[in-house]
Amino acid sequence: MDPYRPPQPHPRRWRILGVLCLSLFVVVVDNTILNVAVPVLMRDLNATTADVQWVVDAYSLVFAGLLLTAGSLGDRYGHRRAMLAGFALFGSSALLAAFADGPGWVIAMRGLMGVGGALIMPGTMAVLAHVFAPDELGRAFAIWGATSVVGVAVGPTLGGLLLEHFWWGSVFLVHAPVAVVAVVGLLALVPEKRGPRRRPDVPGAVLSTAGIAALVWAIISGPGHGWTGVRTVGGLAVSAAALAAFVLWQRRTPEPMLDLRLLRRLDFSGSAVMIAAFSFALAGSLFALTQFLQLVLGYGPLRAGVALLPVALAGAVGNGMGAALETRLGNARVLVAGFLAISAGLGVIGLVDPGDGYAAIVAGLVVLGLGAGLGSPPAYGRLMRAVPREQAGVGSAVNDAGTELGNAMGVAVLGSVIAAAYARGLPGTAPDAARHSLGEALSLGDPDLAQAARDAFVDALATGALASGAATLAAAVFAAVAFRTPRPRSAAAPRSPAGRT
Repeated sequence: MDPYRPPQPHPRRWRILGVLCLSLFVVVVDNTILNVAVPVLMRDLNATTADVQWVVDAYSLVFAGLLLTAGSLGDRYGHRRAMLAGFALFGSSALLAAFADGPGWVIAMRGLMGVGGALIMPGTMAVLAHVFAPDELGRAFAIWGATSVVGVAVGPTLGGLLLEHFWWGSVFLVHAPVAVVAVVGLLALVPEKRGPRRRPDVPGAVLSTAGIAALVWAIISGPGHGWTGVRTVGGLAVSAAALAAFVLWQRRTPEPMLDLRLLRRLDFSGSAVMIAAFSFALAGSLFALTQFLQLVLGYGPLRAGVALLPVALAGAVGNGMGAALETRLGNARVLVAGFLAISAGLGVIGLVDPGDGYAAIVAGLVVLGLGAGLGSPPAYGRLMRAVPREQAGVGSAVNDAGTELGNAMGVAVLGSVIAAAYARGLPGTAPDAARHSLGEALSLGDPDLAQAARDAFVDALATGALASGAATLAAAVFAAVAFRTPRPRSAAAPRSPAGRT
């Protein structure tokens, strides 16, 4: 394969895109479909809070930790092969989880689902880079990005719909038939794509998995065990040591998993930062809004999920607008405009007051969704255009790892900000149990305390939204400065490999 020659478009590329988007949708939905199922799991499985936390976190830890390794395996042995193996694990584990009789088995199956998701996710973006010509990649990534945004927002709606009509296992069982359809599509339509065959980088795989998993562990541990607690600090120390050893090893080995020269390319590393910032804002905000809808407004799981659909619908509209605007204004301007819109949407949500209803936040949800649709595809496209085709899998894995780290930090950091603001907003006479969470305050059965707790949570939600908006605004400023030099966009211009000019 000549790295200087632009790829020729595959004749079935748009149907291939449909299969890849379905594959992406399955993995993304699984990140949020459980958000509304936590109370049901605790009741029906006699699960403790710690058990349910592990049901949620087991997937994230394994998924994030294995992404670089899985992307590298796809580059070496074939992206379609990796995705098929991933779906076999993902679908069978979901099927077994649906009929579990205790939380321990669900946790184990969630971990295996994380392995499957890590094998699937990098291939969805890597194959796009192979089958589309450079001048079509913008539109392809816009559709890919729309699928991701829709999946994040639809997950709670789908979970609520299933729980309203079926038992808790349905939130796992739903993945199995979709996985079968995706496998059929992969076998029928998607060509095998891989880079040059190289020896597996086993030390790099072990070190990257340990480093990223320990980092996610530390982020998850922060809110519950304290940001200076032993678990959090220990996880950060293990992560720093493992990732430092990974970098040293990548410099030494003749066939590294990750070409470190990629990190010196601002289009690559800067875009990864933007993707993480986007995930931070979206995941943290939706997590808090789900609690607002259910615990403050009293919505059921299905109604709460439907109430978040404006984000998905506006995101799809924004993706279409972004693809058209990028050809006129350029990648960087659309990216910055999208992140400014996300910040504005979060700012509108930050104006919510106690006593306000759903109408007070729906405008913010629409603007947030439009910004997500505008800003995320240019970041994906910019990152992948900086990666040689033979390293598309590991490049996509860096994007996915940034997304997962952003998700974890959004829930943990913004969750901590909201929890601290909520505790401060309660009356001085409130019992300690009420300060732990809004759910615990409501369970005490004191109507006056319940109203005070709801008001305090709404104020805390506003604080969290403004903090998230400030972070997104900072990301927009970063992009405006980092990507200020326009990049030529020509279908005929070859892309040089990393580190070569």
